[in-house]
Amino acid sequence: MVDQQIISQIQDKYKVLDVVLNEKSRRIWAACEAKNIKWGGVSAVSKATGLSRQTIHTGIAEIYKGLNQIEKTAGKGDVQKCRDSGGGRKSLHEVDQTLLKDLETLLESSTVGDPMFPLLWTSKSTRNLSEALNEKGHVVSHDTIARLLHQLDYSLQGNRKTKEGNSHEDRDEQFEYINKQVISFQKKSQPVISIDTKKKELVGDFKNQGKEWHQKGSAPKVRTKDFVDKELGKVAPYGVYDITTNNGWVSVGIDHDTAEFSVESIRRWWINMGSKVYKNAKKLLITADAGGSNGYRIRLWKHELQKLSDKIGLHISVSHYPPGTSKWNKIEHRMFCHISENWRGKPLISRAVVVNLIGSTKTRSGLKIQSKLDLNEYPTGIKVPEEEFLKIKIKKNKFHGEWNYTISPRC
Repeated sequence: MVDQQIISQIQDKYKVLDVVLNEKSRRIWAACEAKNIKWGGVSAVSKATGLSRQTIHTGIAEIYKGLNQIEKTAGKGDVQKCRDSGGGRKSLHEVDQTLLKDLETLLESSTVGDPMFPLLWTSKSTRNLSEALNEKGHVVSHDTIARLLHQLDYSLQGNRKTKEGNSHEDRDEQFEYINKQVISFQKKSQPVISIDTKKKELVGDFKNQGKEWHQKGSAPKVRTKDFVDKELGKVAPYGVYDITTNNGWVSVGIDHDTAEFSVESIRRWWINMGSKVYKNAKKLLITADAGGSNGYRIRLWKHELQKLSDKIGLHISVSHYPPGTSKWNKIEHRMFCHISENWRGKPLISRAVVVNLIGSTKTRSGLKIQSKLDLNEYPTGIKVPEEEFLKIKIKKNKFHGEWNYTISPRC
């Protein structure tokens, strides 16, 4: 098996050369790389570049015909003409426009591993996925599935220890319940969001992990010590991710991460984004972690949700992920990881820079994010009196009512 480092090196080369190579020189270069690796070279180059194995084999055959013959045909107008950019047969997923969506749907229920890492991991083999897609009416081989998985940033991985504490005995059942809830809401064109707070970030000329391209010796100069700047302090980005539309909202708070801040972020998402997409919405489903400012034990969280429900007139259903499974929250690997990637190596020198970097985050799959600064103060230690808490119009589900409940408008 070819070392992953070699594949990464070929990927880096291809990103640079792809823009200047034509069709023929591209396959000749790929063939040379494959021959240099020897055993397993064709598969490695195909994986790194996305070129088919047949294309690379064609390049190898051309090399064996001899450089003299290649030069001779090139001088007289090559019989194998190079197509213009965009020529040739279209990719299968361009012809079959529902293929990628159905593939991701199959993977969604079987994704395992730690979603905070850049790669998504799948436990289903390419042959099983091919068979399942063919049963849905697609015509696709397991080799094509392998290339599509690479495009979607999936990779086969071994087991990885990611300890988050003891698992709850009903963990799997809760995941199944959440999945059914999401599907039900989406079928009825009702909004479904995933929420969480990204880790607090230092604002100022501090080192930010990652690297960027700079001219030699011109990398940004940052402080050697990470002491909080008294004027700029820290920011708490609170995210709201729309699972259906693949769009998100981030409120960049400058104060404490409290339940009031959480619900205010959801309110801002609804006013600026949600209400414009779901004009006929009557219900809202929120998927959230079990702890933090939006934890299921936080009375202020439910009290603020009641106020929001009264204000926007929606029945707000909440389903919490079981304790110890926070990294499975959709927002973590659908939005937050891309924000971190977008600002890697960039010092967060001001609050405006944080907001702009978040708002400019985009992905090939169409993710778009809006972001605004929240200058409000959110004091800690607020208690909800018993008489106020009893006024909350809450209906708990029969299955783990502490995790699954609906808060309805009081008027």
